[in-house]
Amino acid sequence: MRFDIFTLFPEVFTPYLESSILKRAIANDLLEVYLFNIRDWAGDKHHTTDDTPYGGGGGMVMKPEPVFAAFESILGENPAFPRILLTPQGKPYNHSIARELSTENRIVLLCGHYEGVDERIRQHLVSDEISIGDYVLTGGELAAMILVDSISRFLPGVLGDPDGALDDSFASGLLEYPQYTRPEEFRGWKVPDVLLSGNHAAIDRWRREQALERTFIRRPDLFNNIELSKKDNEFLKDLEQNQESNEGDKK
Repeated sequence: MRFDIFTLFPEVFTPYLESSILKRAIANDLLEVYLFNIRDWAGDKHHTTDDTPYGGGGGMVMKPEPVFAAFESILGENPAFPRILLTPQGKPYNHSIARELSTENRIVLLCGHYEGVDERIRQHLVSDEISIGDYVLTGGELAAMILVDSISRFLPGVLGDPDGALDDSFASGLLEYPQYTRPEEFRGWKVPDVLLSGNHAAIDRWRREQALERTFIRRPDLFNNIELSKKDNEFLKDLEQNQESNEGDKK
């Protein structure tokens, strides 16, 4: 998979791309990331990429000329692959979108900055707009890096465990179950006996119930989009009854 990232600050990506999983993915030719500095396509001697907004108001707006020139120089006209603007006004990013985008061969990311981009960039240059949350960042660089990282996890060979992405939180619609490793006991806190039992059916059920409980406590809204089994519903009903009982005891 190839990512083309258009940004005013390409240097912020380098440390992350040269670390850990993404570094190995790039070294193994599983992932390509190309960084393009939009300033290189600015037509004046000062490499100006922003200007004051028409109609007044504070802040600056990214100019259309250098962004269009950068895209057309690298991508050609009418590219068929996704061209995503990172902006707080975009659709909320989630696991499903990451998995869907992982099927693409090439993705273009445009990092917004200042007060945003000229509206003509939205209307005539990008194909999608994505937000990583209901808050505002200084620029779209961190958001772009989040997309690169989360999408890359789905690519075959990127993770050491070929099924690793399938066990992540949200992969099944639930938050992930608790994880433990050695030592078996640490400061008096022990690994649950079921994980040491060797009974894989019992371990699978424990993990499922832990994922259900964690989701029930932290993100009950996720249940709106999950198909649950009879056993799952029975377990959740018991959790709800226990919660109501505990709340009654506190009164």
